[in-house]
Amino acid sequence: MKPKLSQINNQVAIIGSGFAGLSAACYLAKSGMEVTVLEKNFEFGGRARIWEYDLEKPNNLNELSSSKTKIKKGKFIFDMGPSWYWMPDVFAKFFGDFDKLPADFYELIRLDPAYRIFRDDRNNFVDLPSTYQDIQDLFQQLEPDGNGAQKLDKFINFAEFTYNKAVHDYMLRPSHSPLEFASLDFVSGVVRAGILSSYGKQIHKQFEHPSLRQILEFPVLFLGATPGQTPYLYALMAYTQIIGGTWYPLGGLASVSQSMVELAQSLGVKFINQANVTKIRTKNDKAIGLEFAKNNESEFLLANWIVAGADYNHVEQNLLEPKHRRYSSKYWDKRTMSPSSLLFYIGVEGKLDKLLHHNLFFETDFELHASEIYNNPKWPSDPLFYVCCPSKTEAEVAPVGCENLFVLMPLAPGLEDTQAMRDKYYQIIVERMEKRIGQSFQDKIIVKRSYCLQDFQADYNSFKGNAYGLANTLGQTAIFKPKMKSKLPNLFYAGQLTVPGPGIPPSIISGQLAAGEVLKLHSANYK
Repeated sequence: MKPKLSQINNQVAIIGSGFAGLSAACYLAKSGMEVTVLEKNFEFGGRARIWEYDLEKPNNLNELSSSKTKIKKGKFIFDMGPSWYWMPDVFAKFFGDFDKLPADFYELIRLDPAYRIFRDDRNNFVDLPSTYQDIQDLFQQLEPDGNGAQKLDKFINFAEFTYNKAVHDYMLRPSHSPLEFASLDFVSGVVRAGILSSYGKQIHKQFEHPSLRQILEFPVLFLGATPGQTPYLYALMAYTQIIGGTWYPLGGLASVSQSMVELAQSLGVKFINQANVTKIRTKNDKAIGLEFAKNNESEFLLANWIVAGADYNHVEQNLLEPKHRRYSSKYWDKRTMSPSSLLFYIGVEGKLDKLLHHNLFFETDFELHASEIYNNPKWPSDPLFYVCCPSKTEAEVAPVGCENLFVLMPLAPGLEDTQAMRDKYYQIIVERMEKRIGQSFQDKIIVKRSYCLQDFQADYNSFKGNAYGLANTLGQTAIFKPKMKSKLPNLFYAGQLTVPGPGIPPSIISGQLAAGEVLKLHSANYK
């Protein structure tokens, strides 16, 4: 009698508890594997974790030396990383694979309006409504030729095709070989999806009004490249915001990662925090386990299979012997990375009337800022930035009468990160916000913490301090991304530096793909 899958050689170690690692852990545990997740930080969830600041228990992470606030009680609860909940169908599919619903873990609220774009220095702004009818009306109103609704319908029909093709087909391929894509159906789909054309050029060809272009171009910025460098296939991102909607899970995006931790634990997954993996130990050209540091002591975890959900470059270049690395340091240096970010977590006494939950301050030169990220890397001359104010939707994330602000300024990876530069741009951003919303609040700020390249590197071992992984350029799509397969036959990579790409939904899919590869080989070994 053949032994069951769960009885032989089934120990899996997962490096990192981000969305990819958590996804892989759940799928592997469901299939009977014995799974242990190692996380170098105290909190689980990777970038999707929270920072709490209790006004009654001040700490030195608050960079303000003093405050005259009358607010002395309560907590600010900041999402430290991702703040957008798009592609709700991907989350539903993930939980559905375990006979669960997202609603079993957290409550979702559809934001209306989805977000606000501040257009210029005259306090003008455009809001993206939540219903398609209202979005059609907005396009009809703003497009100069009076055909905005018709143009939008045509674009959305195309975007729906690319969304379905990408999310339900292309993203589900592990991209080991070009042969995975050698079919007439794929080739015809690629041609129709316009993967060889520029998303930015297509949008500018179809729409004239600058605000409508910004609405359609903005979502691809999460892919780590300018619209001009992004394949037209990624019209799917505009589809998901317009048709799928922009949502907020109560408790923030960290509530989603914690829900996945809870699900994994219910499936028998073990978690070890503050476990910094220092080496992948090998024997006979196979991984046999992980060495990690915990409580200043070196420990070892036996593993027959390893899924690396941590930074791909870090794992390969620092945890593996040179002979087991698929890529060289020169290869990595030539990759086009997504931007990093300068982040600020800000607590304000009082309410800021003109802010919505999501706000885009895109009133400066987009092309200049993009060039200073990708073509001529430098700290931006006149930055664009994004402000999330979740206290507009969930009062509990701030003390009564206060606002919780998460501020993000895109930044080229690999730059010098100094406190002086952080302070400079903090001042620029706050002053511009005050001007655009017509309300002074700098003297009402009672909590301020910055987070930038050095922090991404220290907390996540992020290559060059990037925030989103590889840029989704044509030359870094599908089979052109770093492979999921390691040179070691029992080591696989998952996350935003491999297939299918950056973002929470793709990372969840990446974990599922990596788990599938492990299970496929595991099963083949014991037929």
